[in-house]
Amino acid sequence: MTERLPSIELAIGNSADIVTARHAAREMSNQLGFGKAHQTRLATAVSELTRNVIQYAGTGHCMIEDLSDARERVVQITIEDHGPGIADLILAMEDGFSTSNGLGAGLPGTRRLVDDFHISSSPGMTRVIITVRKPA
Repeated sequence: MTERLPSIELAIGNSADIVTARHAAREMSNQLGFGKAHQTRLATAVSELTRNVIQYAGTGHCMIEDLSDARERVVQITIEDHGPGIADLILAMEDGFSTSNGLGAGLPGTRRLVDDFHISSSPGMTRVIITVRKPA
């Protein structure tokens, strides 16, 4: 197994941070040998999740990690905020649901872009962990 890439932790508080997080996720996946399509899907997922942080919580943070091993290349991203939480997580994960008059593709669309998607939310804390994988 080769040495893992260093983790990247980013504060999320404005639209420039969305671009920074998107770029960092794309760059790590590129360094790990993911193809352009995987890089774009991951960057899109990160954009959506960090945009949600700004829109609903104001601030948060993003951790991008290389969890690769000898069998597979893995990028895991944790995006967390301390906002009001998601009142109905089951409803929020349904296609078409929106609290901001948008298309309602955000969370369910993000889930479809990645290999693993985990979300937890309560008042004061929302955490989304997404992962993309490819064989080594």
